[in-house]
Amino acid sequence: MFWDNVLFASKMGNHLYDNSLFNWNIPINFDPGHPPFLAFLLAFFWRIFGHELWISHLLILPFTIGFFFQIRKFISYFVKEANKHFFLFILIIVEPNLATSFVIVNPEIIILFFFFLVVNSILFKKDYLKFIGLIFLSIISYRSMMLVAGIFLFDILNKLYIQREKIKSILNFKFLLIYFFGSLSGILFVVWRLATKGWLQTHPNSPWASLWKFVDIKGFLKNCFFLIQRYLDFGKIFIFLFLIVSFILFGKKITKSIKNKQLLLLSISSVFFVIVVSLISTNTIGHRYFIVSYILFITLSFRLIMSFYKRKKIIYTFLFLGLITGNLWIYPKEISQGWDATLAHIPYHSLRLKAINYLNKQDINIEEVASFFPNLTKLDFVDFKGDTRSFQQFNKKNKYVFYATVFNLSDDELKSLENDYTILKEFNNFNIAINIYILKEQ
Repeated sequence: MFWDNVLFASKMGNHLYDNSLFNWNIPINFDPGHPPFLAFLLAFFWRIFGHELWISHLLILPFTIGFFFQIRKFISYFVKEANKHFFLFILIIVEPNLATSFVIVNPEIIILFFFFLVVNSILFKKDYLKFIGLIFLSIISYRSMMLVAGIFLFDILNKLYIQREKIKSILNFKFLLIYFFGSLSGILFVVWRLATKGWLQTHPNSPWASLWKFVDIKGFLKNCFFLIQRYLDFGKIFIFLFLIVSFILFGKKITKSIKNKQLLLLSISSVFFVIVVSLISTNTIGHRYFIVSYILFITLSFRLIMSFYKRKKIIYTFLFLGLITGNLWIYPKEISQGWDATLAHIPYHSLRLKAINYLNKQDINIEEVASFFPNLTKLDFVDFKGDTRSFQQFNKKNKYVFYATVFNLSDDELKSLENDYTILKEFNNFNIAINIYILKEQ
């Protein structure tokens, strides 16, 4: 368990496991407001197969396989030549944000499975599968609900402007009924949430109250910068540079293709509402929020390589290496990084166990050692080893501090570690480090 998923998977899952599977009233001290969909599935699996970390990964496996199947079907719609399907498939799954979702217990791969189930159902005109996909996509999280709205937007605009259907024939009774009842699970959750708690995401006493608010003009412009950075980060800059060059060279020819226009429309409309919310509020621009859009732009890039370029293998290899080496992008510690969106974080987990083992051998009480997010939780919530101890919040006066390069610290916290502490023990593996600090004698 890593990053936000310690909360969404482990903490919320353990609450349901210890109490009731249907007790969706999450305690206020860690209630994020989202539906505990993943937590419910985990608690259910733990009740049947055992309360183990590997069981948690076992739960994710069917959704990963299902996602692979849906991506293969999605590819078959946009690429006719069957011998090229594998190469696009590989180019998609090496995208660092997506690749990371395969190794972390997280809701992203579940969202992606149902998202592409719905999209494929639209493309291949399978209304019953669209309905099933919408039911589940509507209840996973607030962000998945926004993806439902984005798909609805795509479905209308695709029929209206690309397939040239009339608005009256599009917004027929069956069409609206599928989306209404498909979204009903999410609608009912929101109504229940407001009726029982009176708030969705935050309120004045919420632990997240200081993190969520509407932004001013300066904050909006800052969010615009971060949104662009998310799309270019971890090797995706090569994809977008290629797309920009391609549109400069072949713009009119590209937009003549119906399938290219569908990809462009879907890449924007699917995340339209996620982007709007991200731009007008704080703390809402995670790399993984836009994975569906990344996949669509990669698919478009592949189509352009196959359609307009002679040196296909060279360009493909360049984009492939650009994406896969995106996992090697590690910024200076002064710059915050989306560690849950890159495979670069993987060495941290084994180093974390070594560092904890060192503290135990040195008889240093872990509960007196300070640390930072996402390490401020019971050890058992991370690795399921039964250790209920937890680190304490860093306050600049703690005698010992557990710090890893995968923690995003403020400038003030980094300055305190540098000036007030010395390194007692250091653990390193592949550009990831964990330091155990001790307070300098005054």
